[in-house]
Amino acid sequence: MPHTGTRRSSGRQANRGSSSSRGSSSRGSGSRHDDEAPIIPILARKVREVEAKAQKGKVGPTNRTKFQVIAFLVREERAKVKADKELSDASRVELLKRLDGVATILAKTAARDTSLITLLEADAATTPVAQKLRRDWLLESGAELSPDELIITTNKPSVEEVVPAELAEKQVVPQSVKSRLLANPFLAPDLDQPAPPPPVRGRLGNWELMGPLYKAFEQGSGGRAASMELPEAPKIDRLSPKNLEIMRHQARFVESVREGHRTFLLADEPGLGKTAQSVLAASVANAYPLLAVVPNVVKMNWAREVERWTPNRRATVVHGDGQDLDAFADVVIVNYEVLDRHLAWLGTLGFKGMVVDEAHFIKNMHSQRSQHVLSLANRIRKQTPGGNPLLMALTGTPLINDVEDFNAIWQFLGWTQGDKPAHQLMEKLEETGLTPAEREFYPEARSAVIDLGIVRRRKVDVAKDLPSKMIADMPVELDDDLGRSIRDAERELGARLLAKYRRILEARGERASFNGGPDTDIMRLVAQGELDEAKASGGAENVFTMVRKIGQAKAVLASDYTAQLAHSVGKVVFFAKHIDVMDTAEQVFAGRGLRTVSIRGDQSTPARQQAIDAFNNDPSVAVAVCSLTAAGVGLNLQAASNVVLAELSWTAAEQTQAIDRVHRIGQEEPVTAWRIIAAHTIDAKIAELIDSKQGLAARALDGSDQDITSSDSVQLNALIALLRDALEA
Repeated sequence: MPHTGTRRSSGRQANRGSSSSRGSSSRGSGSRHDDEAPIIPILARKVREVEAKAQKGKVGPTNRTKFQVIAFLVREERAKVKADKELSDASRVELLKRLDGVATILAKTAARDTSLITLLEADAATTPVAQKLRRDWLLESGAELSPDELIITTNKPSVEEVVPAELAEKQVVPQSVKSRLLANPFLAPDLDQPAPPPPVRGRLGNWELMGPLYKAFEQGSGGRAASMELPEAPKIDRLSPKNLEIMRHQARFVESVREGHRTFLLADEPGLGKTAQSVLAASVANAYPLLAVVPNVVKMNWAREVERWTPNRRATVVHGDGQDLDAFADVVIVNYEVLDRHLAWLGTLGFKGMVVDEAHFIKNMHSQRSQHVLSLANRIRKQTPGGNPLLMALTGTPLINDVEDFNAIWQFLGWTQGDKPAHQLMEKLEETGLTPAEREFYPEARSAVIDLGIVRRRKVDVAKDLPSKMIADMPVELDDDLGRSIRDAERELGARLLAKYRRILEARGERASFNGGPDTDIMRLVAQGELDEAKASGGAENVFTMVRKIGQAKAVLASDYTAQLAHSVGKVVFFAKHIDVMDTAEQVFAGRGLRTVSIRGDQSTPARQQAIDAFNNDPSVAVAVCSLTAAGVGLNLQAASNVVLAELSWTAAEQTQAIDRVHRIGQEEPVTAWRIIAAHTIDAKIAELIDSKQGLAARALDGSDQDITSSDSVQLNALIALLRDALEA
């Protein structure tokens, strides 16, 4: 927010002496300082307003904007006071002292609400609303402003081309993409591309509307939830593959797509199946090829959900430079971190739909990540026949700090353009017949935006659709050096087991051929021997050390996902087996501004109870970081309804006990346990084996007819599975 205006007009300068002499007896010496820096009393008044709000709780969006403008003007005025050679030394010291007083209140307020700290940064992004506040306060102080400052415009950067010049050399084109482009070098011509709609002319033409739109959401609903009306679910589910069933709230969303709606902010709480809804929506809309831009931690889960819900469609995941990419797939999944090097070919593949998962990742309009996503969305709009692609932004937390966090998501969906509503929204606003000068405008404006495609359901709203307890697996890709070393260790262990197996066959005089199938008794004998050695020695690479390394490798990914959940739904319980994983998690949470409590085996009973009470009763405590063995029994943590299992247990009972710290009598919401599983490692096999042990309890105690695979331990069966893989390789 640059400031080029003077402190007051030249006329005021000329009359300063006479006015001061006339009022000195009644106003005292303080008035002279106000005359030298008339913005300071305004800042002092405004900062007290913000401080008062902060003392009552978390600072709301309007006062956050005030806070930022005060911080900027304090810096600006301090620089001017220091540079003003006409001021006496005494006046300069006095003015700086008063500015320091305002700055001190800002600092105390930020200490009370730590989310304000980022707004104190000199280069923090500003909004048109903030610019307008600054302009109005300066005019109130009598400052002269330049014509450029009197006209409020957004300082958000315009969306660049798909590949900015500075990233041109960084672009990669995977071989699979080259093959696809050679097979079909031209996109089908679009003969139906509509002409750009004419501008909407009406009573709102000269109004600045983004601020009022944000205010409409800031003021609240007046009773209406922020969710569009959805059609009723079909009575017969014709979408789900065999052995799967779509839930009613999911079916209603997909039915809206079937009826022709094409842009959505899907803001359901975690655990309500946003990924599955998006996958099925793409199928109904035939929005293929589909681009999904997702966080790294969920990209493997996206591929699994595509295969699960649309088994006739192929998904491909972009890793690194895309060497293993299948460019002929129906769904291309890319994570934010590698998006910048793939912009060139992503902009030419002819996508007919785009999904942005955890869409709050693009809230900062100044970030490259946001610019890349918005430029790709613009390209897809231009390429899609009819100019009406399927665009879905998925996030349980579209607002992190401010109502204006909506802006990038609305631009991605095409609801706004820069600093103004786009054509469709403008038409809806004109239809209200109201202006921002009328109070009735705000609920109508809010409804207009919601009806463009905001869908928000909470667990408690659709509880009857959900099981009371659900385990959701979240596969993650360990594609760093530690992940590669784990896979190498698994192959070495498998080779060692295979060598032992062959030696036993040779000692018995049997042929090493396996045409008749492997000998399961020898396999069990080899696996049991390896397990006994591992328990006795503990030195060489074995199944226990591998699982320990997997837990360490998953620690940051599991913590990242937990932080996302905490921001989305509130309190989360995080379970891990090892202390170093818990330590890593607590570091990640602290870096995300999340308060935690820790429940470990070395705590005294009073310390443990204090942590439990804080988690259940203190709204500011977001995550309980718990030891799977020490906190798995005897605790009540039902203030949360989401559990993250960062490491897997060796027993089904231990997993159940952990989840039941939350799934207890008195729990009013369905409970979701998120298991973080390292894909393509023994971790996935362990999860499968644990589930089979759950089947044993269900069969023995609950009358279930669920199949049971083996009565052997999970460790033994995991080693047998490694040997089987080595035999079949």
